[in-house]
Amino acid sequence: MSNENNSSKKRRNVTIMDVAQASGLSCATVSRVLSGYEFVKETTRQRVMDAVEQLGYVVNLPARSLAGGHSQIIGLLVPNLDNGYVGTIAQGIDQELARANYDSVLYTSHRHPGKESFYVITIANGLTEGLLLVAPQVVPTYLDALREQNFPYVLIDQADATENSSIVDASNWQGAYEATRYLIQLGHTQIAFITGELIVRSATDRLAGYKAALKDHDIPINDDLIFEGHFQQEDGYEITKGILERADIQPTAIFASNDLSAFGAMDAIREHGLKIPDDISILGFDDVPQASIVYPKLTTVRQPLEQMGKIAAKILLEQIEDPSRPPQRVTLATQLVIRDSCGPYPPQEGETKPLKQTGGSLLRTN
Repeated sequence: MSNENNSSKKRRNVTIMDVAQASGLSCATVSRVLSGYEFVKETTRQRVMDAVEQLGYVVNLPARSLAGGHSQIIGLLVPNLDNGYVGTIAQGIDQELARANYDSVLYTSHRHPGKESFYVITIANGLTEGLLLVAPQVVPTYLDALREQNFPYVLIDQADATENSSIVDASNWQGAYEATRYLIQLGHTQIAFITGELIVRSATDRLAGYKAALKDHDIPINDDLIFEGHFQQEDGYEITKGILERADIQPTAIFASNDLSAFGAMDAIREHGLKIPDDISILGFDDVPQASIVYPKLTTVRQPLEQMGKIAAKILLEQIEDPSRPPQRVTLATQLVIRDSCGPYPPQEGETKPLKQTGGSLLRTN
């Protein structure tokens, strides 16, 4: 038993110098390999990793941070992991961080404000050097705390009323306006709208774009056709189920604030015995990977999600390098992607969907 304890203790105390000695390389070379530095010969990398495995070496992140001033770790706070929206943004973040030899640690808030605040404070007071927040609910107190600490962070798909935060988002208002206009050009005037979580700026911008398009085409805004959701598939399903069971409203199209809600709406429509788009048209927002493989394929507004992640990570790394840099805001263009889930109203047998566009960006896909 005593020998086992001694062996365990030795294993825990293995240092980078031990790895260097065992591999016959310098500490600097070992450090480059363990930091993920790309320009190292494969034979050299293998010698280091063989020594690491032999000695049972484990990177001491606190020591690395104290010694070099950099942990090379970024905190990533997301609302959930149940859809392609977060995954596609995270893919872009990961690609940009990998190029800079940074790693990320993931936290999921499940859209719980208290949990979100707790994780933000935890990340800011841990080993991480910066924070990326994807569509957070944004509690002003914790943003104030981050700024007081001069802790680098970037908001993705969210805004900050103080204009003191770096932000990467998309043209949500314009995207919703063009999508609503497309439905109107198809002949729809009774267009139901399922919002996202209205504490998130992108959700309010999309609602505003929908209303503006109706107003510009002399269609009265009917509050009975606007339903508050939370960007969840279950919300889209339950809201649409309720819509179809009501006798006082009969929308011919439903515009959901994100694809996940649209998928839920499609489930409810099929369950009700109706056909898409013959009986009712469905339009989403985001263009997550699943949008092109559901049946029928979803017409939606494409956000450049992967690019948003890349740019946000790049801005954050620039802030880490130079904390005095002023906040930046980058807004990327959206694009209406026309697939199969929207049809003309009133539906006419054999009629080709009209494709009329007076501005903005539009793409037809098969």
